[in-house]
Amino acid sequence: MAKYMLILRGTDESVAKMMEAPFEQMLETMGRFNDELIRAGVLVAAEGLEDPAQGVVVDFDGETPVVTDGPYGETKELFGGFYVLDVASKEEAVEWAKRLPAVAGTKCEIRRVPGIDEFPQDNEWIIRERVWRERTGQL
Repeated sequence: MAKYMLILRGTDESVAKMMEAPFEQMLETMGRFNDELIRAGVLVAAEGLEDPAQGVVVDFDGETPVVTDGPYGETKELFGGFYVLDVASKEEAVEWAKRLPAVAGTKCEIRRVPGIDEFPQDNEWIIRERVWRERTGQL
């Protein structure tokens, strides 16, 4: 098993289209999909994000970080939420992503989340992280 993050990205147009649907209907649609993931035993985490206009951007382009109100300068595709699935393969993650109840214009990027066991186990920082993960029940 491996963890994969499904990163949901929408355009201004697709987000506006999604917002046209009644909120209760959106909850029902997403709830049914989330329930499928839960029943299949593959859901690790899932979250949607607040409107990008409410966020901030920390830009590391110069010598010191500069903080500006969000969203990013280019809003052609905004990160709107994510799922983390624990599945057997990238192909299985793709199959789940294809079932997402997304509106036209939405994209889903799929990326594997490397596990802590893939890093040098004698590294001081990996050892500290492993202790933290064990203490918090994440291992």
